[in-house]
Amino acid sequence: MGLTDKQVAQIRDELDNCKRPLYFFHGDQDGLCSFLLLYKYVKEGKGVIVNARPRIDEKFLRKVEEYQPDKIFILDVAIVDQDFIDKAHVPVIWIDHHDPLERNKVKYFNPRVADAQANIPASYLCYQVVQEDLWIAMTGCIGDWYMPDFKDEFCETYPGLLSKKVKMPQVALFDSKLGTLARIFGFMLKGKVSEALKCAKILTRIESPYEILDQTSPKGKYIYKYFENINKEYKSVLAYALNEIAKQKKKKKKILILDYIAGRMSFTGELSNELLYRNPNNIIIITREQEGDMKSSLRSPADINLAEILAKALFGIEGYGGGHEHACGACIKKEDWEQFLVNLEDELEKSK
Repeated sequence: MGLTDKQVAQIRDELDNCKRPLYFFHGDQDGLCSFLLLYKYVKEGKGVIVNARPRIDEKFLRKVEEYQPDKIFILDVAIVDQDFIDKAHVPVIWIDHHDPLERNKVKYFNPRVADAQANIPASYLCYQVVQEDLWIAMTGCIGDWYMPDFKDEFCETYPGLLSKKVKMPQVALFDSKLGTLARIFGFMLKGKVSEALKCAKILTRIESPYEILDQTSPKGKYIYKYFENINKEYKSVLAYALNEIAKQKKKKKKILILDYIAGRMSFTGELSNELLYRNPNNIIIITREQEGDMKSSLRSPADINLAEILAKALFGIEGYGGGHEHACGACIKKEDWEQFLVNLEDELEKSK
């Protein structure tokens, strides 16, 4: 499961032999925890958050030119353009778990190359390499809806955060203190990038999850207070979302759609996850209009391969989308939105 012993040794060697690494990581719990695991192991480097569409193109070369790294580590990012790799002029190590891509001049580590079903979070893979900071790895995995095989070890090492009886990652995410920690990590990435990076830097200096959850240190108190301020806004949005979804469920709809007007911050991913947890037999779509595009977060039950259905529904539609089997993102032109929903309904019916 995960990386082979040879791959683990290769990545560890890359980490052991770098002095100025630059880390590009996806702006979610899995990406953040992957960065924290590698940074805390090397104790050197700089992190760059890859928000919105998880893709690294030539625009990110500016970060390379500014920092002048000796190596680049790309973590939990689905797409990296060949032009970026070619023009970076330093070794690129890419650790990921999305659909495999073929690229040249990059050291690419993705379990799905050998096994298409091995959808194992990048934070799990990074933990295989460093074997340190178990609590960070566990937070990243649960934030990515994955229950790792080191769950029992975590429960014994950090009592009170998760019961060994919990088997499903979504239960851990929404009904445990570990889930609160995962939400703290996710909300940390909201707002200004400068604030998110400040919080990430503070996290590199925190040694225990209790520092945050029990606020036992100034660093932990800062992170928790930052979370509380954002969580107030999220709870208000969630209450509205639950009410709107309940109206649709009364009409026996399989696809539940929430038109969401983002406030100071966007919670589309968090809302879609929680609404799926509370409505496990429905497809959930959270969408918001922005500059003529319908930006959407989609979730599906375990028996529906959402990524396949979405790919077919996008045929003839101006827009893009993709992701994992049960969690995807999409950006559709507003004028094509209604047709996209028709396509999605049709493909869902065909898949039965």
